[in-house]
Amino acid sequence: MIPLNELIDKEGNVYEMTCVAIKEAAIYSATDKRKEIEDEGDKVVSVVLSRALNDEIQYREDIDEK
Repeated sequence: MIPLNELIDKEGNVYEMTCVAIKEAAIYSATDKRKEIEDEGDKVVSVVLSRALNDEIQYREDIDEK
């Protein structure tokens, strides 16, 4: 289940957080992590969005150095 209330109430850059969640979901879907999640009865997108909303995904912006 997608945590819509948490997504609506999230402060900060929701666009950035959503982009991170999309990339993380793509990574999970391409690996064995997808099967683990589905075996537990969950969906990849729901798990990743929950992790993103709880600030459990670490990321950094790519900075072009010239």
